[in-house]
Amino acid sequence: MTVQDIRSFNRFYTNVIGALDYSRHLYAPYTLTESRVLYELAHTEKVDAADLRARLALDAGYLSRILGKFERDGLVERASSEKDSRRRRITLTAHGRTTADLLDERSSEAVGTLLADVPPADRGRLSEALRTVREVLGDGRAAPHPDNVLLREPGPGDLGWIVARNAAVYAAEFGWNTDYEGLVARIVADFAEDHDPHLERVWIAELDGRPVGCVMCVRDEAPGTARLRLLLVEPEARGLGIGDRLVRAVLDFARSVGYRDVVLWTNDVLRAARSLYLRHGFVLVGEKPHRSFGADLVGQDWRLSLHRAP
Repeated sequence: MTVQDIRSFNRFYTNVIGALDYSRHLYAPYTLTESRVLYELAHTEKVDAADLRARLALDAGYLSRILGKFERDGLVERASSEKDSRRRRITLTAHGRTTADLLDERSSEAVGTLLADVPPADRGRLSEALRTVREVLGDGRAAPHPDNVLLREPGPGDLGWIVARNAAVYAAEFGWNTDYEGLVARIVADFAEDHDPHLERVWIAELDGRPVGCVMCVRDEAPGTARLRLLLVEPEARGLGIGDRLVRAVLDFARSVGYRDVVLWTNDVLRAARSLYLRHGFVLVGEKPHRSFGADLVGQDWRLSLHRAP
């Protein structure tokens, strides 16, 4: 391989993804770099300007100009960092998050359009080639990054993966027995056999071409109510904001199709999931001790009104 080989590929790929005219490509008033900064802000819970600059390897003056533009557009707010008053904390406004979500959606649609022309038989080769590029140029030691996470609809085998991984993860972390696997299997089977695609959906979170998370949105018995079910993130993929994205996907979908409320049932031992639900505005409405899955647990019912801002 020569330098010219890589430069030739770079010219080809930047043209394929529309990097040279990114704003027109996504019908948005932001360049590729500006969109990348906005994406990072949307997928990092708390970030200082210095951390953002280091993470994206951007010149300090260039990043400052981008953040100034975002501030004028009402996308971000800047304040002193909680850790160091000399540093600046950058936070997305509600308008900024909406804009970031829109750019993310349009970017996913653009890539989906690109992949639509790739024959199914070639997609495995393409995925492996992309993984090889990351491993070789990243010296094989690159840590997982939120950029590499994709939320998608389930494909062949994914529903079975949901059952298998729920059973394995909860057995390893909480000692739950096969009763839990049976419950998950029934939930998944009911969805596979009879669901309304306009009102019910499943999302698979994929990292570097492999599934690492899932969530389900189904109709509840109560009219106008959706139920969030089977939220799972693989242990090695935690810390990338995947759980947050999965919950947000359910809530955005529920709002878009007209649900008034979203409910869920969980157990008190699932502390990380409960913190996530709280951040999204869910309210604990009931608790009840029970013996299930080979363990003594406290079941919890949570509810979120979609007409109330979290």
